[in-house]
Amino acid sequence: MPPEKAQINEFLRPETVSRLANMDLLARLIVEGFIAGLHRSPYHGFSVEFAEYRQYDDGESTRNIDWKIFAKTDRYYTRIFEDETNLKATLLLDRSASMGFESGGVTKLRYGTLLCAALAYLMIKQRDAVGLAVFDERINTMIPHRSVRRQLFHLMKTLGETVPGAKTEISGTLHEMAERIRRKGLIVLVSDLFDEPARIINGLKHFRHRGHEMIVFHLLDPMELSLDYRGEVRFVDLETGEKLRSRPWLVKKEYRREVGLWAAELERSSKENGIDYNLITTDTPFDKALFSYLSKRQRMR
Repeated sequence: MPPEKAQINEFLRPETVSRLANMDLLARLIVEGFIAGLHRSPYHGFSVEFAEYRQYDDGESTRNIDWKIFAKTDRYYTRIFEDETNLKATLLLDRSASMGFESGGVTKLRYGTLLCAALAYLMIKQRDAVGLAVFDERINTMIPHRSVRRQLFHLMKTLGETVPGAKTEISGTLHEMAERIRRKGLIVLVSDLFDEPARIINGLKHFRHRGHEMIVFHLLDPMELSLDYRGEVRFVDLETGEKLRSRPWLVKKEYRREVGLWAAELERSSKENGIDYNLITTDTPFDKALFSYLSKRQRMR
């Protein structure tokens, strides 16, 4: 791999980008690394189609073919107008206190803000209209949908300033947002989903009832899945302050079983209701999440 591509690819690694502060730059580097990766396995042949042009399909009208592009590339491309390309996408970011947990240098919230920043950058590049809602037990910030470049400034500023907040109230937030968003579009939820699965799914179904498509990024720290601690550990509930001392190796097997059942129930219920569910840990390169989004967007087209 050429050195410059290897360097860009580093920005798909959470531990690399989490050390830098400029949200706008990080979003651009993550997306550039992702796009470069699309041309290599396992995404060979999968392309990102931005809004200005798309390749001509046999049988279409030739009225919108750009002949200057044809002269340069020997390929037929048609101009795409805004009403043909504009997708309304809403990013819902959980900033509840539990999202401040980390075991390896990247908190769930930091990963979530970077993921939302990269998704927003990619969406704006494709001239999609992007909105953002940040919540804990209530909606703290809401940025209306826009597809213009300056929208990125507002989104990046908000994401860069987002810090862990109060307790979790996912279900109520989902119902409130489902009532607020009138036009059908894509809803992207980034959360650790620390709530009862039935309550979460009920909130997600509210969006589906209104005709929205949904992607859920269930974001967890690797240690929350494995409980792979050594020695006696004091656990602190970040939302209630409750403390508990435990010897993890004594309960690890049962803990993993229960967490597995919890995640499996969320995945099963999501699938039954036509919701794309993705379990992501904070050590996962960002291209996995971005590819899930891009696949969903192209299926919607």
